[in-house]
Amino acid sequence: MVGLRKYLPHLVLALGAIPMLLPFYWMMLTSIRSPAEIFDVSLWPIPRQFDAADNYARAAGQVPMARFMLNGVIVCLGILVVQVATAVPAAYALAKLRFPGRKLLLTLVIAALCVPMQALALPLFVGLAKADLLNTYFAMMAPFFLSVFAIFLFHQSFRSYPDEIIEAARMDGFSELEICFGLVLRGSLPSLAAFAIFSLVAHWNDLYWPMIVVTDTNLAPPPLGMLFFADVESGANYGALMAGAAMITAPMAICFLLARRHFIEGITMTGVK
Repeated sequence: MVGLRKYLPHLVLALGAIPMLLPFYWMMLTSIRSPAEIFDVSLWPIPRQFDAADNYARAAGQVPMARFMLNGVIVCLGILVVQVATAVPAAYALAKLRFPGRKLLLTLVIAALCVPMQALALPLFVGLAKADLLNTYFAMMAPFFLSVFAIFLFHQSFRSYPDEIIEAARMDGFSELEICFGLVLRGSLPSLAAFAIFSLVAHWNDLYWPMIVVTDTNLAPPPLGMLFFADVESGANYGALMAGAAMITAPMAICFLLARRHFIEGITMTGVK
């Protein structure tokens, strides 16, 4: 009975993971199958005809897949660096400094979480068009430089940092920025890892905004590049399409697996205090 109670939660989680992992399994399976087996309902992992080399070569050769992925790295890292640089001081001020209107600002931050990107798309597009900044990396990154979610996440984490250490650092002559980035942020690395995963995955997979501001193939991030590849393939070669999807999905899966411990710790820490 004790053994059943111990393993029952793991069994329930495993059963819940099956429908979530099944699309990824089907994607990988389709990427190595021949066209004749694409619509085979069998989930057997070994295909009758192994076409992985042809599918992946087609996905990498017909469009500049490496260029798409490089664009994704540039855009995602650029957004992440600016988001951290802007959100961390804002979260530190809201969590640890006392000034008039602090609670109102925090309320506005929480309210801003309810504003969808689609509501801001038109004025942002018009502004970028008038500034002649369409078809640039900046156009893909600019709307996301300020992340209210990052401010809220770091605020929740910074609240639990001991005030005594901050006061001692001030007495030792540390500036507020040195305390913010050198002490408080260093003590909240799990939250930083959690936000980094959120940000990288969200912007790596974003198709909506790049499709609006980018028409140059050489600037396309991975999802938009897959759209161009689907147009080249006319949607007929599903094996090659799934091979391309597997190629652009793999980096995010690897990043999550490498940072999963910090990710889970960062999410749980935000609820402390």
